[in-house]
Amino acid sequence: MDVNAARPEGLDRRAELSEFLRTRRARLQPQDVGLTGYGRHRRVPGLRREELAQLAGVSVAYYTRLEQGNGRNVSAEVLDSIARALRLSNAEHAHLTHLAKPTAHKKKRGAPTQALRPALQDLLDAMETVPAYVGGRRSDILGWNRMATAVFGDWGALPREQRNWARLVFLDPAVRELFADTWDKKTSDMVSFLRMDAGRYPNDPRLSALVGELSVKSETFRKLWAAHDVREKGHGVKRLRHPLVGELTLSYETMRLDDDAEQHLVTYHAEPGSPSAEALRLLASWNAESPAGVR
Repeated sequence: MDVNAARPEGLDRRAELSEFLRTRRARLQPQDVGLTGYGRHRRVPGLRREELAQLAGVSVAYYTRLEQGNGRNVSAEVLDSIARALRLSNAEHAHLTHLAKPTAHKKKRGAPTQALRPALQDLLDAMETVPAYVGGRRSDILGWNRMATAVFGDWGALPREQRNWARLVFLDPAVRELFADTWDKKTSDMVSFLRMDAGRYPNDPRLSALVGELSVKSETFRKLWAAHDVREKGHGVKRLRHPLVGELTLSYETMRLDDDAEQHLVTYHAEPGSPSAEALRLLASWNAESPAGVR
């Protein structure tokens, strides 16, 4: 188990930085970045530290200190060079910056509480044929509409602290069955989103407690968490196995809110005239009187 996962006071930022850089370096081979790899047997997977330092234009000693978790006084230019050398995605680059230079939140113990604005709940309720919800940090579910209940389950019946996508995905058998056709992608995405939050708020005790709980209860979570992969929420297609209407193929869009970039509105829709669109219409008629929103 990742020993950093269960620290009640928060995640160890230095250890997170060290492991993130090590795992990103391990996935690259010399030939991937235009270097010559001598010999068949290398003591470490991927690039050596000295090879990465050469690519980034920094000294081996400097890079070694950084990979050991000492990001103090590292410049944005150096981080940019290392990100290019490691071929980091935009999300990975942002995560590296959060871990190495946590200036925005270093004086805060954890993360401020998030709440759903009433007008947002009104907007969700007005979307009568579109499953939609608002999510927040730690994969918390902050608000939803009737169609989200019809598709994903009755979040209102859960205690507030259990309205969390990561807990549901890894610990609720019904949710696992719902995402059966895309289970590997769903679990990988969920952990990658939590990793992004951990970089932004390493001292958030609620996030640390969630990671600790899932690490204890789910072997799949433990393995994915140890990979240190990160990505941002976006758009795509989900295939679901709904217990009432069968297979659903839904496109989803993620839109961040201007007044709180760490809240996001997620909507789902089906291709017009498709069997999934008809299935959503049936669910809407069956759930016209079901509760919606935050309770």
